[in-house]
Amino acid sequence: MITVIDRERIRRAFYIEGKNKREIEREMHHSYQTICKALESAEGQPYTLSEPRNAPQLGPFKAKIDKLLAEDAKQPKKQRHTAHTIFELMLAEGYKGSESNLRRYVGQQRQKLKRPAIFIPLQFAPGEAGQVDWGEALVVMNGEETKVQLFVMRLCYSRRTFVMAFPTQRQEAFFSGHIAAFHHFGGVPQTLIYDNLTTAVQRVLEGRNRQEQKRFISFRSHYLFNSRFCTPGAGHEKGGVEHGVKYTRQNYLVPLPEVQDYAELNTYLLAKCIADDQRQVDRQPDTIGVMWQAEQPHLRACPEHDFATYVSREVTLSRYGQVIFETNRYSVPADKAQPHLTLCAYPFRVEILSDTEIIAEHARCYGRQQDILNPLHYLPLLSQRPGAFDHAQPIQQWRQSWPPLYDELLRQLKSQHSDIVAVKEFVQILQLHLDYERQMVQAAIEQAIQDKVPHLNGVRFCLNRLLDPTPKPKPKPLSQLSPSHLQHIGQPPPSAQRYNQLLQQVTV
Repeated sequence: MITVIDRERIRRAFYIEGKNKREIEREMHHSYQTICKALESAEGQPYTLSEPRNAPQLGPFKAKIDKLLAEDAKQPKKQRHTAHTIFELMLAEGYKGSESNLRRYVGQQRQKLKRPAIFIPLQFAPGEAGQVDWGEALVVMNGEETKVQLFVMRLCYSRRTFVMAFPTQRQEAFFSGHIAAFHHFGGVPQTLIYDNLTTAVQRVLEGRNRQEQKRFISFRSHYLFNSRFCTPGAGHEKGGVEHGVKYTRQNYLVPLPEVQDYAELNTYLLAKCIADDQRQVDRQPDTIGVMWQAEQPHLRACPEHDFATYVSREVTLSRYGQVIFETNRYSVPADKAQPHLTLCAYPFRVEILSDTEIIAEHARCYGRQQDILNPLHYLPLLSQRPGAFDHAQPIQQWRQSWPPLYDELLRQLKSQHSDIVAVKEFVQILQLHLDYERQMVQAAIEQAIQDKVPHLNGVRFCLNRLLDPTPKPKPKPLSQLSPSHLQHIGQPPPSAQRYNQLLQQVTV
């Protein structure tokens, strides 16, 4: 074999310099046959064996291996022979060769048996269909790496995609993702294509038949779309949205975005989805945004009211003013406590109702055995039992995050009063949070400390001054008043006759 550089020198010597083959043979020390082959082709012929190499050890076992591989092709992927298993079987039958040679042969035969998957290109009319799927990704939330669940919906005609992050794939998140996507798209597709999600499918039946979850049927009925489910294991039937999940991870979440909470993350993802409208997908005639503008009029309008996406539970109030949901304990205002309440769990919040009145709202916790306490719920009790203030769990939790000026106010109150009286007044000041924004109360406390009026009335005065900063006009001194201003004073003069009339009425 000669190198490509030698081949080039031979061809230049013959075709450009005009030398004959014998001259080139003498100068370059290559055989006459090599010179001829180099002149025939600039690339040369690949080296091939004239006949297959002998495999004296493996040869007698090739038929058995081929038979095993052919039978494996009919079995589930996870229940097929591995190359090592085949090696052990052949050893038991007398094979004396190396495992590496057998592995090489198994790999070659499997490649011959493997047939490339061929898919049919699909085409959809505007508004005809959308695809839905879930994916997972990592983000940095509140300083920690957090795994989030990505709800993805993709319109099949325009390829417009909507992405929203949730802490879970539960049904309430599944429905909330749909509703947000419908509003983002400006309507509802005629058909939505799904995997066999447990949030929608209760049982997979024969073919494409499914026993759907009752609540999913109600949701579908509310928005009047059709549902279609993929064949188990056939993700290519909704390959568009699966590509959308992969595209989202690679283009929206690399590097890992740093956010404070899910609200900030979803604002970021929505901005990315809107910016994606400028992209033109391969084999599409225009950008995603232009295609969506043509598709949007064909989407079914959203109903006037959205479907209720919460999970409802009847709960019982504990002796500590808490209700339990998914092992976590949520506080209830002490002055509105009832033995039996209703809890509505949304993806990001929990509402607690007494009849139809919402009496408490908390951020939903996805941990276990956690106490989610609002300290304001316990202030009425603490005003009656000030001795429990220092060890009250809600106050201890709040104390970790409230401003240092709160501790300074309590210290000054205790310097003026007994501990019990000081704590009672401090609790009354904290109760101002029930009626005013946190920033206003903090500013009023800070101003009261500066003005040296660190007590309830002082804080209230400063709060009123912050709420209504307009200066009040001062009354004019008497020396500046003209006689005309004073004419009405003492006019008309009092008459004793009026008192006589009153006395006569009493006598009668």
